[in-house]
Amino acid sequence: MPEQDDRSAVEQARRDKLARLRAAGIDPYPVGFGRSHTLAQVARDWSRLEPGEETSDTVRVAGRIVLKRGHGRLTFWTLRHGDDELQVMLRADALGADRFELLADLDVGDIVGVVGEVLRTRRGELSVDAREVVLLGKSLRPLPDKWHGLTDVEVRSRQRELDLIVNPAARANLRLRATVVTTLRNEMLDRGYVEVETPILQPVPGGALARPFVTHHNALDTDLYLRVAGELYLKRLLVGGIDRVFELNRMFRNEGISTRHNPEFTMLESNEAYADYRDMMRLARELVLAAAEAVDAKPVDERGTAIDLAAEWREVTLLDSVRDALRVPDLAYDQPVERFRELCDRNGVPWQPGWGPGKLALELYEKHVEHAIVQPTFVTDYPLEVSPLAHPHRDDPFVTERFELIIAGREYANAFSELTDPDDQRRRLAAQALAKAGGDEEAMVVDEAYLRALEVGLPPNAGLGIGVDRLVMLLGNLSSIREAVLFPQLRPEER
Repeated sequence: MPEQDDRSAVEQARRDKLARLRAAGIDPYPVGFGRSHTLAQVARDWSRLEPGEETSDTVRVAGRIVLKRGHGRLTFWTLRHGDDELQVMLRADALGADRFELLADLDVGDIVGVVGEVLRTRRGELSVDAREVVLLGKSLRPLPDKWHGLTDVEVRSRQRELDLIVNPAARANLRLRATVVTTLRNEMLDRGYVEVETPILQPVPGGALARPFVTHHNALDTDLYLRVAGELYLKRLLVGGIDRVFELNRMFRNEGISTRHNPEFTMLESNEAYADYRDMMRLARELVLAAAEAVDAKPVDERGTAIDLAAEWREVTLLDSVRDALRVPDLAYDQPVERFRELCDRNGVPWQPGWGPGKLALELYEKHVEHAIVQPTFVTDYPLEVSPLAHPHRDDPFVTERFELIIAGREYANAFSELTDPDDQRRRLAAQALAKAGGDEEAMVVDEAYLRALEVGLPPNAGLGIGVDRLVMLLGNLSSIREAVLFPQLRPEER
């Protein structure tokens, strides 16, 4: 492969330079460099210099060389640190001929510290006239081509450090995510929620219908599971008398990888004593709007349709949405299961013999309704059969007080009034355990520690979970979760 051969030749040339630098007594990887100013501070503090104006103001700056050009005994570098850039001027008469030649041979990608005086060139470029240059880090691999950049999503995700160096959009996404996370945290703290930490390694995988990752603790000689949710631990804190708790946490689900799914992802989970799922609707809306305002978001869906977050958010029951989409206005959960199976067959939805009307209705909804919802919508009243931790609806025995927030065809939040009856909870977890024994790898198991806590007494409460990665995607108009996660999970590289 000629391209690979070229790259190897370039890397070898850089290693040859590294050897020459060391032979000349230069440490290519020194410790520290005290800066007097960042590149941004120089640009700000000397912004009023006129073209051709010089100063005697000496600064110590540092950055990566991202561009170099030479004119005989004069060389110009562009240094970059983060989003900020500054020109450095190297003159042979100021640095000495030998030193100048050595420095002019440094490569794009090298990290340097520069001591010099601030001026603005006759062409109007704010610059530092170098009097001393210190090599701070020799780059042994070339940066991506300046003009073509780094566009391959696979390479960008696998080598995020290069992506951040050359792509302003990658740096913008990083900061957008940080702002969203900080905003969510501050909003929860302002509402009196206590931030907590629950175990990542758990003896029982619970709190969500998901397939867990399994690991083994050698000292205890027992299997443990990476958490699929922190919900059960949060509710145990409510049993202990902490009224409002939340966690911004990492979850792990042993599922497929797609533009919407990463097996390691971030959730905001919260529980509030004496609240119900309608309180969680208000909270979810307020959190999303606060995050959108913080990043000045103007979200659109995949077809370019503007998402109006400020408008009133629609509310529809899951069954009503299926009735409307499939044009079956008389569909009801108390009808024979054969009615739902026939609808699945007619509409190309696979089903399994053990599924009841509630599960079949959910499958119909996920196949024919969810993707078509564009504007923010609370889909409510999920069937009891698929909501093992949710409280039965106070007005309908077939459903629970649960909702999911759907925007642009994707789920962004899941919430419900929590089940607090320990006997009912035990029955539901036992049914889940049977389903798991029957081959359902996403089903829950009986968590005796959680049930014991419920028997102490859990106050009425409601919980909310928001997918942070997807929220970042929405607010940043990102097409893939790989853009919202700094280091997404990828297939192993071919050797």
